[in-house]
Amino acid sequence: MNKNEDMQSDIIKAIIDYLDCQCRYFEPMDDDEDIMEVYYEARKRGEKEGFVPVFVSVNPILWECLIINSDSDFRENYDFDANRVAEYRKQVLSEPLEDGRTVMENMIKQVKEYCEEDGIDWISEIMGTVDGGFCIDRFSSYWDYKNKKTQPLVLAELPVKNPWEIFAYIPFGGWNECPDTKNLMAVCKYWFEEYGAVPAVISSDELEFELPSPVSREKAVDLAIEHFAWCPDRVDQCQPDDPTIGTLADTLSKSDVWYFWWD
Repeated sequence: MNKNEDMQSDIIKAIIDYLDCQCRYFEPMDDDEDIMEVYYEARKRGEKEGFVPVFVSVNPILWECLIINSDSDFRENYDFDANRVAEYRKQVLSEPLEDGRTVMENMIKQVKEYCEEDGIDWISEIMGTVDGGFCIDRFSSYWDYKNKKTQPLVLAELPVKNPWEIFAYIPFGGWNECPDTKNLMAVCKYWFEEYGAVPAVISSDELEFELPSPVSREKAVDLAIEHFAWCPDRVDQCQPDDPTIGTLADTLSKSDVWYFWWD
């Protein structure tokens, strides 16, 4: 085994140890059919056994973020204080959440204020028309498009009752414009209760949800505004042909997967 393989083995073990639950590791694959089959089986089983399955990218940047948020002392060689991480999770899960709808409304108000300060017209430049979107029905954030393979992945069966609680176990936010753990949980609770959206894939800077079905066109515009406020890059950088909320709304009305990327 060479040095790179040793490092990869170390981080796989570290992430599985950190997650502290039943995990399954997937080496890079040419297609994701087997991965998705295992995921859907875990979703069904999790409803009966009381866990939520989530794909976690094996990534040193993600690892650093997890440790900074939950252990507060980044160490070399993928070491961490398991007791401190456990206490962090216990504390996060015991604290009351803000109302997710209210959190979202405040984010929308703030982003509109930013646009006004920058002289950007909300209607003509940001909203656009509801067309030009496309269907998203597969996960994309676990792909290594350069090598045309999936990234090294762990499917974690997180021992939580509610989908939004997975961020106590995978606190990957709180940097740049990415919401912190409490806001991730609050908004995801709101989206789960409103749309049935379940967080399914987490990488160092991406988050994907799965839904039972696309949202209606009547709700898609308001939802797209929420997505833009929560993750401006979802419009600004993920839609190069027509970066508007209207195009995102059209996409959401056709998709049962939501994608977010924070630069």
